[in-house]
Amino acid sequence: MGSFKDLTIFKKAFANAMEIFAVSKTFPVEEKYSLTDQIRRSSRSVCSNIAEAYRKRQYPAHFVSKLSDSDAENAETEVWLSFAVSCGYINNETFDRLSKNCEEIGKMSYHMINYPEKYLSNKTII
Repeated sequence: MGSFKDLTIFKKAFANAMEIFAVSKTFPVEEKYSLTDQIRRSSRSVCSNIAEAYRKRQYPAHFVSKLSDSDAENAETEVWLSFAVSCGYINNETFDRLSKNCEEIGKMSYHMINYPEKYLSNKTII
């Protein structure tokens, strides 16, 4: 296996985080330390937890644990997107696109969590 950067889930999560970053630049200043900061942190954390999970592949329980963290951050991102659309900071089209991305990332996480043997290192330590 190559790098975590080669994983489809990482690529999708990274692209989603970057789009969220771009969109959140238009959020009101009063949201800087709440919604803007939170949605940026959670969307980026999806990616960082995937990277950490990849490096923990030799330890199945750690691998699944980090993927679970990533999945939780992805769910948090979806909640912040709901707030953003409800507050009128993003339109429904943007919400639908970003939310759909989160859903796809969640499905990939679910697969990796439930079938970790497909992703584990050859040097797995039980």
